[in-house]
Amino acid sequence: MNNYDMDLQAIQEARDLARQGEAAMKVLSGYTSEQIDRIVESMVKAAQENAVMLAELAVEETGFGIAADKVYKNYAASKLLYEDIKDMKTIGIIGEDKEKATIDVAAPVGLIMGIIPSTNPTSTVIFKSIIAIKSGNAIVFSPHPSALKCTIMAAKMMHEAAISAGAPKGVIGCISKASLAATNELMKYPEVAIIIATGGPGMVKAAYSMGKPAIGVGAGNSPAYIEKTADVEKAISTIIASKTFDNGTICASEQSIICEESNQQAVIHELKKQGGYFMSEEETKKACGVLFKNGHIMNAKFVGRRPHEIANAAGFSVPDETKVLIGRQSGIGPNYPLSYEKLTTVLAFYTVKDWQEACELCYSLLENGMGHTLSLHTNDRDIVLKFAVKPASRILVNTGGSQGGTGISTGLSVSFTLGCGTCGGSSVSENVSPLHLINVKKVTYGLKDCTKLTTQDVEFQRLCKENHVPETCGETISSDKLTDLVKEIILAMKNG
Repeated sequence: MNNYDMDLQAIQEARDLARQGEAAMKVLSGYTSEQIDRIVESMVKAAQENAVMLAELAVEETGFGIAADKVYKNYAASKLLYEDIKDMKTIGIIGEDKEKATIDVAAPVGLIMGIIPSTNPTSTVIFKSIIAIKSGNAIVFSPHPSALKCTIMAAKMMHEAAISAGAPKGVIGCISKASLAATNELMKYPEVAIIIATGGPGMVKAAYSMGKPAIGVGAGNSPAYIEKTADVEKAISTIIASKTFDNGTICASEQSIICEESNQQAVIHELKKQGGYFMSEEETKKACGVLFKNGHIMNAKFVGRRPHEIANAAGFSVPDETKVLIGRQSGIGPNYPLSYEKLTTVLAFYTVKDWQEACELCYSLLENGMGHTLSLHTNDRDIVLKFAVKPASRILVNTGGSQGGTGISTGLSVSFTLGCGTCGGSSVSENVSPLHLINVKKVTYGLKDCTKLTTQDVEFQRLCKENHVPETCGETISSDKLTDLVKEIILAMKNG
């Protein structure tokens, strides 16, 4: 069978899945919140029971990350997410303001298309399936070709768990013949109401170009600034725990460490003590040679890899206890590839004079991951507030980027789709939740008598009287007088 025939089959499958999803969506839209919650509970249980198997399958298929950490990701995307959203109102009446006489009524957005990355394939399927159903929607997935089997398996399990609890068939679907043609067909298909794109910049851009609502999340390039008041030992242990979590495959993980001249020696000492290996200039150059291609584009072969694998491929050796590779950098941009996102166990290292210089450096680094995440290690609240103006949607303080950004170790919503805001080209800046997948309709009662709005407004009556505005429609007023009156009213409103 030639590629043309395969593409045609994939396109037809995408259309069929979209139709099935839309039909299931229409049935699901009539469910009560109690019915929806029973389905979600069943999905959470299935995800927990299969967390280990799915994690091992993902590592086996993609070669990325650590199975044990992927198990925890699956657990976080199900159990921790459930604890976060179980009491969330997403069906029917979700709010009422008696003083303003308004009622908020939730309606599902429709059929969702979920684009799945290869770095977190099973946890992202679990997460998006649960938030889709919790908000009363159906969803169809487009897997990454290198994570096809594990993505299909995760979607199949979520679908079966949903159906066993009363969901309509077809409420969760997944393309089995992964191809760019099928993904494009699904994105533009009329039945798809909204796209949630988690993946590379190209795919996210394509999602936003479809002429329909989309939630896209771009690349991260999170700097971690260790300010002079920080507990250095704790800061380093936190950063390493984050960067080594699933070998750095979460986009909120730290990409650069920034310290001050005043605490540089302490930071370097702790990094070496806790498993950081400072590469020489030559070793850094060799490592970049295998990590990147075409400048600063990450080589997929080394995504989510252990430092020993990277070092061996680059032609140098590191001690057995090495947890992360560190390369000193003196600049940002194409000549300094480590200043870009590295979804693996490698960090850039910078030294600055003070917090002002750190602020400027963080801004420059964030230009390569605009709107995503910034990590601070400090005991000075004023410093936190100074950095809060930087173009990052998550300012994480004294916690790890991977765990903090996803809401696992912070009060943020537990999520595996992290918005970057408009500065990062995303339609949302928050951690995506079921609340981003509902339309909120407003029911509102009249509070004023429309027939008496002008006669009962004392200030309006005063302005009319002072400017000799006729009280009945039968009288006329010159255009000059009307212009002067409008100016008078506007001036009075400004001064009032």
